[in-house]
Amino acid sequence: MGLFQVPCPSGRYWRVEAGDTLYLIALRIGTTVDELLRLNRGVDPYNLQIGQVLCLPPEPPCPSGVYWEVAPGDTLYSIARVTGTTVEKLLELNPHVDPYNLQVGQKICLPG
Repeated sequence: MGLFQVPCPSGRYWRVEAGDTLYLIALRIGTTVDELLRLNRGVDPYNLQIGQVLCLPPEPPCPSGVYWEVAPGDTLYSIARVTGTTVEKLLELNPHVDPYNLQVGQKICLPG
């Protein structure tokens, strides 16, 4: 069986690494497990394989085109402080982000 039964419409992919779950991948990229399953028909969510390639949905639009990549220890408050904005503005631009569960490597859209 090939990587995908149909081409990946977004052209965005994720290579599964040790410890990855669909839930953690969904959190990191700002989508849902259901959306990942819809895009990757036939994937067993309970048996992801290291090196397996998953199709991702299109990246949510970011009006400024400027992102912050979450590092260990980052909080929305610390990101807002460093970038000169507010937590409220970051949440407005990133409605899919759980402010209490940021993931290292997750992209946060910043205001322009």
